Amino acid sequence: MPTNLLRKKTPPVRPANAGETKKGAPRRILIKAGRVAIRAELAATPTADRIWAALPLYSTAETWGAAIHFETPVETGRERGARILAKVGDICFWVEEDRVLIAFGPTPISRPGEMRLPSPCNVWANALDDVTPLNRVAPGEKVSVTAA
Repeated sequence: MPTNLLRKKTPPVRPANAGETKKGAPRRILIKAGRVAIRAELAATPTADRIWAALPLYSTAETWGAAIHFETPVETGRERGARILAKVGDICFWVEEDRVLIAFGPTPISRPGEMRLPSPCNVWANALDDVTPLNRVAPGEKVSVTAA
């Protein structure tokens, strides 16, 4: 199990408030990839806290089957609830590569009827919008993650 929680370049962790901001509202983000925008709500997890603390994030999209992923400056360890299979709308963090990964269909290693991730990933947010428009994102397009 990766334990890269103590690396110096990771921003300090803000305390978890059951996924809420100081005002009691849910923590929400906007992910823009190319011309596609997806709103998401953060879960109450250490990974979500680290990403929230690092906002805004800017990167470049890469595709992998029916999924996009992009590099982040955030580092964290694998959480107890990490999953190898994603559900539509899950926004995952690929711990070994320090990447956000959003699957919207089968990946190259998926079996019929599943969305298999490259390794167990932390689910840190859930999309509020349909993620299937991400199929229009081309490799190399700009990605941003900002507080909504």
